[in-house]
Amino acid sequence: MSRAVPIAPLTAEAFAPFGDVLEATGPADKIINQGLCGRYHDRAQLDFADGRAGISLFDAQPRSLPMALEMVERHPEGSQAFLPMSHAPFLVIVAPDEGGRPGRPVAFQTAPGQGVNYHRGTWHGVLTPLSAPGLFAVVDRIGPGENLEEYWFAEPYEVVG
Repeated sequence: MSRAVPIAPLTAEAFAPFGDVLEATGPADKIINQGLCGRYHDRAQLDFADGRAGISLFDAQPRSLPMALEMVERHPEGSQAFLPMSHAPFLVIVAPDEGGRPGRPVAFQTAPGQGVNYHRGTWHGVLTPLSAPGLFAVVDRIGPGENLEEYWFAEPYEVVG
């Protein structure tokens, strides 16, 4: 079996098993602020076992392709949303859960203006910007207890462009 993971464009339909695609496409749900702003309402399913939602800023170093995928992680106590603070694309790597372990990874490349919200418990790669700046607003669970599980592959996958 090939260990190559090809990259596909990020679409809401393809990403649905893993989470929500956050983007302002199509007509706005509401027009607000004196008719000068479109509101794309309630685009993510935030899901926390306990605790509260918090907003953090992540500043990640860009990666280049091909890239070795050595590990994935998941957050069993809460969903996690990544909102880029630039229009640069980034990689979104996810894997289905297969009996408590990640299955074969799938990779997506965002379009400018897209973000993602990983469902609670979704296996995903680390934050992977493809260019600088790698600045993101992250909305996730703030609370007590362990909310990080890592899985290291015995043999890395290779994410290819």
